[in-house]
Amino acid sequence: MPLRLDSSTKDFEARFTAFLADKREAAADVDQVVAAILDEVRQRGDGAVLEYTRRFDRVDYRAEDLRIPAAELDRAMAEVEPRAVEALRHAAERIEAYHRRQLPADDRFTDQAGISLGHRWTAIAAVGLYVPGGLAAYPSSLLMNAIPAKVAGVPRLAMAVPTPDGEISPLVLAAARLAGIDEIYRIGGAQAIGALAYGTDSI
Repeated sequence: MPLRLDSSTKDFEARFTAFLADKREAAADVDQVVAAILDEVRQRGDGAVLEYTRRFDRVDYRAEDLRIPAAELDRAMAEVEPRAVEALRHAAERIEAYHRRQLPADDRFTDQAGISLGHRWTAIAAVGLYVPGGLAAYPSSLLMNAIPAKVAGVPRLAMAVPTPDGEISPLVLAAARLAGIDEIYRIGGAQAIGALAYGTDSI
């Protein structure tokens, strides 16, 4: 329910202070819930991930169902309107071009004392990407996170996307295919972040 605050009323300051206090308490509550979920995922792995996915996304997966197979990505590409695929491809090309300009250059030189010096940029080994997919689909978020990692040379990109009631946007999967991501898990929420961070038997 919306709360109307009018700065010209006598009780504005008290009501505004109460409003801010409520928000802080809610944030603290959320922090505690998320911390508990992350701890469960760290301790119990797939069991916790599957339990929270049943609870929050209303889907009863088995551990072997979590990874989305390549055939499902191919089906998504076929389902999406060609104009939408072309728009995603155009966006991907522009994002890649922009980030290629940001790549730092390695350097190696010999100083006046004859000592060889320099520095070398290397990518990290893996990146976990969380792509929102509950009430709305965000293929642009996927492209803007995956492509810079690819440009940087990250060899492994693992993606998690929620599938409430078992539904997933074909547009998101098409964007994943265009970005070259083939390690995709159908989980969301804090349990997905925990799985990407700590790993499980399946993830």
